[in-house]
Amino acid sequence: MGVYFSKPGPENTEKCLEIAKKAVLERGIKHIVVASTYGDTALKAVKVFKDLEVNLVVVTHNYGFKEPGSIEMTPEVRRELESLGAKVYTGSLVFRNVGTAIRSQFGYSEEALIASVLRLFGQGMKVCVEITLMASDAGLIPPEDVIAIAGTARGADTVVILKAVPSNMFFNLKIREILAKPRDW
Repeated sequence: MGVYFSKPGPENTEKCLEIAKKAVLERGIKHIVVASTYGDTALKAVKVFKDLEVNLVVVTHNYGFKEPGSIEMTPEVRRELESLGAKVYTGSLVFRNVGTAIRSQFGYSEEALIASVLRLFGQGMKVCVEITLMASDAGLIPPEDVIAIAGTARGADTVVILKAVPSNMFFNLKIREILAKPRDW
């Protein structure tokens, strides 16, 4: 049975990482994908998983998410994460980039529709699916069960086990189990 937090937010981060670690130990899942905009959640994840043999992939926003040519995670934080064994991936957000341009021009995009449906389960669910697709597209995780950790704005409040696939095979992705999420977001 999953854990339901009374509200979303970064105060759930440590518990989410603990839940994910327990799943690694009990189920033998070796691939973890973590959303991290500035690197705070990723640095906490690196510490939690440091003694386990896991493939930790950190997915950031793309360059230009907020303004052209910039990214929120500093080069220093990225280097620190990589020096601690994490793979840090920065690429196009599957549900945002071209879809956002189409939506602003025409008022609708398929990507926005999919993202909105996933948000029915919470912002963290949408991000868990998106970062898993991105990490799979980049070849950083195999097409098997992975643990995805994400949140609402900052920190982590959602943990999901998914069968990873690349974005062009989106409808083959399987949400196996929701380990944690906010009850109301």
